[in-house]
Amino acid sequence: MSHRIRKAVFPVAGLGTRFLPATKAIPKEMLTVVDRPVIQHVVDEARAAGIEHFVFVTGRNKQVIEDHFDRQYELEATLRQRGKTAELAKLEQDTPKAGATSFTRQQEPLGLGHAVWCARDVIGNEPFALLLPDMLHLGPKPCLAEMIEAHDRQGGNLIGVYPVADDETHQYGIVNVGGSREKVARIEAMVEKPPRGTAPSNLAISGRYILQPEIFDLLEKQERGAGGEIQLTDSMLKLAQSQVFHAVRFDGQVYDTGSKLGFLAANVAYAMAREDIAPEFRKQAAAILGL
Repeated sequence: MSHRIRKAVFPVAGLGTRFLPATKAIPKEMLTVVDRPVIQHVVDEARAAGIEHFVFVTGRNKQVIEDHFDRQYELEATLRQRGKTAELAKLEQDTPKAGATSFTRQQEPLGLGHAVWCARDVIGNEPFALLLPDMLHLGPKPCLAEMIEAHDRQGGNLIGVYPVADDETHQYGIVNVGGSREKVARIEAMVEKPPRGTAPSNLAISGRYILQPEIFDLLEKQERGAGGEIQLTDSMLKLAQSQVFHAVRFDGQVYDTGSKLGFLAANVAYAMAREDIAPEFRKQAAAILGL
């Protein structure tokens, strides 16, 4: 009997050097896509999937993330006095319930695997979701919701994937599903950034995972890999020797907001998906493009 997925981990300790000087004093996760911080979009996805406890692995100068997910009584009082009921209701809707957030520190930049390991005591002995905040998923149904549905049916470990161009596979972690075209398919192999022309498929890991708690024991013993960091993929490969991994294809668009082009594309896509913005935005975009 598999456990229900109640908790999600968000690694938010990265420095965001690709966005300097914007991220000199503001965490990259707080840069906005339209009018919501990137991290809020990802938390929205987790909440829509039924996640009850949000675990943030932070670092230095990330206090603003904790403040963002807290109550701001002075702001709420001002909105109430000014009759800004819609804005007040939105704030209340976006603020997690008391006790629903945990924040733990990753004191050293030792990689994604180490960041996940830092959440071990908060997660405990139960499966959990892992969402990389740089990766935004825009589609008809939240990616994590589809993954949790698959986990409810069959348990085990799951990885969100999406197709990328064949000439781009060397930039991603790639999974091999033996040529299966199914929505959920068993993973036969995982390769981190395979050399050009050697990828076993074009299915890239999209930054969404459901992992069993045994991953923590492996991460604790994991030696440093590429870049001198503790790589999550290395421990997943070890876990795959004793547990099944499935890939869940996401039927939507994935935007890597950790890159400038991905961040700009996400802003356009999310603006176009907003009924209150899209009509006028489309006109202005057309004018800029000379269409």
